[in-house]
Amino acid sequence: MSPDTSGTNANANAAAAAAAAAAASTASASGSASASSDAATFCATLVDEWISCGVRHAVVAPGSRSTPLALALAARSELSIHVFHDERSAAFAALGMGRAGSMPAILLCTSGTAAANFHPAVIEAHQDEVSIVVCTADRPPELRDVAAPQTIDQTKLYGNAVRWFHDPGVAGDDGGAPRSTWRQIASRAVSMTLAPWRGPVHLNLPFREPLVGTAGELPSRRGERASLVAAGVPDAAMLDTLAERLERQRGVIVAGASGVDGATVLALAECAGWPVLADPRSAARRDHPNVVVTFDDLLRHERFARDHVPEVVLRIGFPPASRLLAEWLAASGATQVQVHDSAAWIDPRHDVTVRVQADPDQICAGLVARLRGGSGTTWATRWRHAEANAQQAIDTLLTARAVMSEPAIARATVAALPAGARLMVSSSMPVRDVEWYARPRSGVEIHANRGANGIDGVTSTAVGLALVDPLRPTALLIGDIAFLHDTNALLALARRSVNLTIVVVDNDGGAIFSFLPQRNALTAERFEQLFGTPHGTDPGAVAAAHGLHVERIGSIDELRRAIVSASAEPGVTVLHVRTDRDDNIAAHADLHRAVAAALDHR
Repeated sequence: MSPDTSGTNANANAAAAAAAAAAASTASASGSASASSDAATFCATLVDEWISCGVRHAVVAPGSRSTPLALALAARSELSIHVFHDERSAAFAALGMGRAGSMPAILLCTSGTAAANFHPAVIEAHQDEVSIVVCTADRPPELRDVAAPQTIDQTKLYGNAVRWFHDPGVAGDDGGAPRSTWRQIASRAVSMTLAPWRGPVHLNLPFREPLVGTAGELPSRRGERASLVAAGVPDAAMLDTLAERLERQRGVIVAGASGVDGATVLALAECAGWPVLADPRSAARRDHPNVVVTFDDLLRHERFARDHVPEVVLRIGFPPASRLLAEWLAASGATQVQVHDSAAWIDPRHDVTVRVQADPDQICAGLVARLRGGSGTTWATRWRHAEANAQQAIDTLLTARAVMSEPAIARATVAALPAGARLMVSSSMPVRDVEWYARPRSGVEIHANRGANGIDGVTSTAVGLALVDPLRPTALLIGDIAFLHDTNALLALARRSVNLTIVVVDNDGGAIFSFLPQRNALTAERFEQLFGTPHGTDPGAVAAAHGLHVERIGSIDELRRAIVSASAEPGVTVLHVRTDRDDNIAAHADLHRAVAAALDHR
């Protein structure tokens, strides 16, 4: 049994590595030593981050499979280690520690029924809102479902009694959590035991033999990993603290889908002198000097991206679709503050520094009086000029191109809709083309199913939007695959009293895959078979078979006129627009080059 210990460790990496090294002589010297080192480093990182969060107690029920984490916990003198032979007693002891203090205890056991014995205390912690970080060791994937000893299904073992369940996979495996996420996993576990609803969190940690290894260098901590949580109206102290962290000239607001009034975001942008990189679904995507919507193309320009790295980022709501933007923000090293009014954990790149659960409008309004960047800063002006030059380059190129392109279709669709209209945008390329190429405008409410980013049910979703307010013009911009995927939405649609215009972009297949490495890595025949997937189906004929009015569109001017006409009258109109996948690739490449040239000659 390990004694209780406490104290201060000045060198976390050295202490963790030294403790693991003392036991490493018992490990196999084969190639599996790398796996044991990965596990030791992973566990040492979790423990180091827990300590930095303020955790000071760990309860350990003895076992073999939990060895990597047990050794990492015991190596740190900042922690008091409490060993209980019985898992049920161990769990209730950890529950008592959670009741007595402000921070959770770490609770650890081996795999199998040991984990099941934690369940009564986990339920009590759930019911009575007590914080515990429950860590159950597990067998690696290859030992599951093959009658391996001491192996049960531990996935979501405690059901809805935990605030968060996570299985990061085997450290070092291709399917395991990357090193860059290890600290975030640890800090998130602590954060979610505390707020907004105190209770247990369950980490299921699979380990592969050998179980004793030497920890290597731990991943660095990219700034603080604290979570500010405001219930109801944010108080002055919280706003002061937040403003202190954001008080930098080189700031960026990333405005995604949320219930925010765009006016409050724009008022903050003017006050702070920051650009607003606005997702189409954001109410802040308006014709405003601080709004930048060509950010994807701007960030493709190496010098611009390098010269405009922000120091702070305020993220409102869900992230935009642009992968390039996400990668640029993650690499920036900036302090990133995520504000959302729900408990959803929005951090796909694991780079959020401060997480705020509060009304974003109240946060923005509170920060207006506290941030003093000023609207005339060089920083904001440079972004403003880049946006104007990019928009001019896009207009010039799309006007000059003889072939009707998908970016032009997206740009024209948003521009042609009447004020007050709703637009549903399908996943895959339509949502990206609207995000990258549609000019910002007021009066059009844009929706997209970006929770799971799927193409299923898109037309049905648009029908639902239209049915809520049948007299309000509603439009749908959708690709052919997504349209054909949801043809059941067309059943009896002609009989519904709605004002719905459906723009079907038909390139006879999956155009988005043409932008992925598969296109150049495979033969043309194999690519078409598995990814291009031409279907040879006429979406217009399908719509007509359901009794819907169909128009074949041959130019951007025709498209604009058809949208204006269809939006003015009740009923369902399908606008069938044919495009070419190869030309679509060329159109996007031409636009990237045009924006780059505009930036080079600004």
